[in-house]
Amino acid sequence: MIKNNQVIGTIIILSFAFILLTGCHQNSTPKPRGYFRIDFPEKKYKTYNSDCPYTFDYPVYASIESDNLVNSEPCWINIDFPKYNGKVHISYKTVDNNINLLLEDAYTLAYKHTVKADAIEEYLINKPDSKVYGILYDIEGNAASSVQFFLTDSTENFLRGALYFRTTIDKDSLAPVIDFFRDDILYFIDSFEWK
Repeated sequence: MIKNNQVIGTIIILSFAFILLTGCHQNSTPKPRGYFRIDFPEKKYKTYNSDCPYTFDYPVYASIESDNLVNSEPCWINIDFPKYNGKVHISYKTVDNNINLLLEDAYTLAYKHTVKADAIEEYLINKPDSKVYGILYDIEGNAASSVQFFLTDSTENFLRGALYFRTTIDKDSLAPVIDFFRDDILYFIDSFEWK
């Protein structure tokens, strides 16, 4: 009888301990993935003026460098954001009865990103006082380039720009950086003039 009471007591104690341990156990759910905090500099701009047939304002936290690729042409430059691993690649062409080809090329290069893009929105650029016309392409999603644009006077000059980052594309982690530099590109476009 004592053995039965000891066995029953042990079962009750173990059952109680099991209930306590499993009842107090919290389901641990993994924390959502976090991203590093990014501190952005104050928006300040300076003017780019060279022998090229255009001028514009660009951020003081960026540097301008000549494009040194094998196929680069005169007046091809990069606006480099070294702290953020980003660049706006700028290419310039003279219009010589080839405006339709240049427009189609800009459209094709922007829409090559549809494979990875969630959406592409186009915004018309129309500054008749300074003869600057074009389109800004906002490319949403995990595309390699998130902002592209072209500017032209439609008779002599054509300029194309594209924002790229030297990192793995993740739209969630890059979203604040893209928004920050998109504002700089809009400022670039607003200040842009042909010489």
